[in-house]
Amino acid sequence: MRRDPDLAGHVLAAVERQGGAGHIAGMFPGQEGHHVGDLLATAQAADGNLADDAFQHLFRHGGDHLGVDIARRDAVHRHPLSGVLQSQRLGEADHAGLGGGVVGLAGAISALLATLGKMSPEQRKTEGARINALKEKANLALAAKRDELEEKTLAARLKAEAVDVTLPAAPSGLDAGRIHPISQVLEELTAIFADMGFSVAEGPDIETDDYNFTKLNFPEGHPAREMQDTFFLAPSGEEKKLLRTHTSPVQVRTMLTEKPPIRIICPGRVYRCDFDQTHTPMFHQIEGLVIDETTHLGHLKWVLEEFLKTFFEVKGVKLRFRPSFFPFTEPSMEVDVQCRRQGGEIRFGEGEDWMEILGCGMVHPNVLRNCGHDPEIFQGFAFGVGIDRLAMLKYGMSDLRAFFEADSRWLDHYGFRPLDIPSLLGGLSA
Repeated sequence: MRRDPDLAGHVLAAVERQGGAGHIAGMFPGQEGHHVGDLLATAQAADGNLADDAFQHLFRHGGDHLGVDIARRDAVHRHPLSGVLQSQRLGEADHAGLGGGVVGLAGAISALLATLGKMSPEQRKTEGARINALKEKANLALAAKRDELEEKTLAARLKAEAVDVTLPAAPSGLDAGRIHPISQVLEELTAIFADMGFSVAEGPDIETDDYNFTKLNFPEGHPAREMQDTFFLAPSGEEKKLLRTHTSPVQVRTMLTEKPPIRIICPGRVYRCDFDQTHTPMFHQIEGLVIDETTHLGHLKWVLEEFLKTFFEVKGVKLRFRPSFFPFTEPSMEVDVQCRRQGGEIRFGEGEDWMEILGCGMVHPNVLRNCGHDPEIFQGFAFGVGIDRLAMLKYGMSDLRAFFEADSRWLDHYGFRPLDIPSLLGGLSA
């Protein structure tokens, strides 16, 4: 057969007019004697895509003439199945429906099998064998194509879902956020003193002048009142109000409402008019108070040694007590702790240096008397230390102002994991 570049278009036009096989063949000069299968094969060579369309249209609209049936068979035999098997025509996503137009119940081969009933026994025997062979060949080709598409789909999925196992694992929800160093140190202090039998007492940030000064042995007009720059509130009523300058008013409130023995710690915020690298207008303080009939300075020394040794997580510490003055204690002392300064670091429990760490003393008899306790019967000791200062010393933070700047980068560096709860058994800062 000669190849006509316009033949595929002619075949498609003829098929669309649904003519019989002989009529179609007769339309093309020089093609007489060839049935439609021959014409489609020739059209395939001239223009594959257009011939595929003619091929599919013939199966949908072909007549009942035997010539057309044979043309279907021959066209299937000659057709390379490329139009059916090309993934871009079938759709790679629809693997389950792959080849349904060829071997399915409504496919081309099923249509050929249906024509066997119109053939003579001899033709049926010959054509049946050819159609079954064609069906097996089509099934094998479709299975190979299906496997190819599945492999491509799997490869694309593996590439899209690839995981770099060298990357660090994403943090879980339980690890999100950080505990502020102040909160962490407060938990550490609470754990330490709870183990020594202390309970936690709290009070308001806004205090009366009486509780903050007078009952703590600061008389009206006394020069000691000028030692602390205080935030006084606007006058309202007879009582003068202020932001507490220490947590000692919590001790007063406890002694006014409870009977000895008393053993408490008083953590909380305090306020003073000061602001530089080591001072802020608001900071945190913890004070301790013990009141009973027999407590003495030896007990105070032991409590402070155990507290500092456990907090700094060293085997032992040496303390140096220096005489000092506080209106609410008598005698009063400043406490220095042994340390070594080396390379910008401070190590406690070793070395020949000393660092001032806190103030303490025996509770002044006037304070006991002001709170309703007979100083001839009861006595006790008190101490106080800045929580922020302890955090700076233990965890190497040089600027107190950064504690209150709400910088998430600083908190990510110095903060603590949410589930790292301090305990004496598991470790305070593990």
